Amino acid sequence: MNCQEAVLDDVPQVGRYAFYSLASTDREVVVLCLRRLASLVNGERVLAGLGLELVQLLEAHVPGLRGFQALSGQGVAVPATPAALCCWLRGDDLGDLMHLTRALEHALQPAFRQDQVIDAFRYGRGPNGYGRDLTGYEDGTENPVDEAAVAAAVLQGAGPGLDGSSFLSIQQWVHDMDAFEAMSRLEQDHTFGRGHTDNEELDEAPESAHVKRTAQESFAPEAFMVRRSMPWVQGVQAGLVFVAFGHSFDAFEMVMRRMAGLEDSVVDALFSISRPVTGANFWCPPVRDGHLDLRQIGL
Repeated sequence: MNCQEAVLDDVPQVGRYAFYSLASTDREVVVLCLRRLASLVNGERVLAGLGLELVQLLEAHVPGLRGFQALSGQGVAVPATPAALCCWLRGDDLGDLMHLTRALEHALQPAFRQDQVIDAFRYGRGPNGYGRDLTGYEDGTENPVDEAAVAAAVLQGAGPGLDGSSFLSIQQWVHDMDAFEAMSRLEQDHTFGRGHTDNEELDEAPESAHVKRTAQESFAPEAFMVRRSMPWVQGVQAGLVFVAFGHSFDAFEMVMRRMAGLEDSVVDALFSISRPVTGANFWCPPVRDGHLDLRQIGL
């Protein structure tokens, strides 16, 4: 499998999401920096995703790559905050990731400007082995595994330079922990649609419960994707970096529209305790010989 390994691997103990904009429109300079990046990225310790703006600057085409769709529902907003490049740094020590961030920043200068860095971490372990959201509920319970994960997250049969690639949708959600803690345990369980202690799905939960809004098999076609989300904390703010990989953006977009109430006017209860403040799409190239394979964009 020539996909970037982070797509299918479990989340690390610590992660760092670095977002970059274009600081130069000189194609030769951008290509030079991307070649440096490709030599540093093996898809395991660092996963890289390219945004639509960057691909268009190179006058290249990646079938299926499109911008993040901003949505507005009943009292909710899902913003689009595009970026040219995203790097997901993964490891066990935040100090190591700081040094790796600097190495990437130096490699990407002067073509790219680092605009945002989000430090994240794995929080606990739920009954099914996945990490927990900061609310204490297990995150990622319904992830497909093994061959089903590959089918959901990795592009296949599209040809060299595309096979093994993946499409990434990423959002930073900010939690209202005061609102969450003011709820009774039953209200909390009904918000998520699962029991806090045993993670069992609750049949009696309302239709607005997050689990019911996002049940992947309830869409036509089924909306399976591989989620690799991680909690984050900065000062008094906290939340979740939501990460979804797919062989296209279709599954994520269908689920997000339903969550926002655009399908049937039922808004996901998750919006009562959390809100997205960013949203961006990226194409994660395959790897070849241990480095990014950038043939599809002419490198």
